[in-house]
Amino acid sequence: MAISSGDFLSCAAEWQIVPEKKVPDNINRVTEPEWTADTLASLPAWTLVQAYHGVAQGFTELFSAQRMTPVQFGVLAQLAVSPGLTQAELARRVLIRPQSMGELTGTLVDRGLLMRHGPGGRGRAVPVTLTEEGSATLARVGAAVREFNDPASLGLDPEEARILNGLLHKLIAAQRSKA
Repeated sequence: MAISSGDFLSCAAEWQIVPEKKVPDNINRVTEPEWTADTLASLPAWTLVQAYHGVAQGFTELFSAQRMTPVQFGVLAQLAVSPGLTQAELARRVLIRPQSMGELTGTLVDRGLLMRHGPGGRGRAVPVTLTEEGSATLARVGAAVREFNDPASLGLDPEEARILNGLLHKLIAAQRSKA
């Protein structure tokens, strides 16, 4: 025998299951302040996301003109700083998965920009270095990257750029410590 919703409600009322006062629909909602332009402007991570889009588009255009990706540039730059890093170390430094680094390194080796030292193989650490062509490419692309990072290009004065860079490094360190 099926019970209709009307039967259920009349039984619930008879058995005094239904509260006498109606519970407001929003009783479990947390009240949030109203969103305003000032509220949005006061959120540093949101502001960072907005700034990222403009900077990322500029970098995408810069690297595209150089036939390179930001990660490939990062690999070349890291190897200039620390020659002989392994693929796993490079992956950590340029913030990609180690599994992705093998293909990326292979592409740069095929282009004549990197050289692997020693036999590869599953689980074997193989040091990687820049070739002469890799160093020349880094010098060319690096000049464009430095120009893009010029404080005036970013709409900052040198002191503002220094402070911003310090704060961004602090943010990166905080995010890495969470991982």
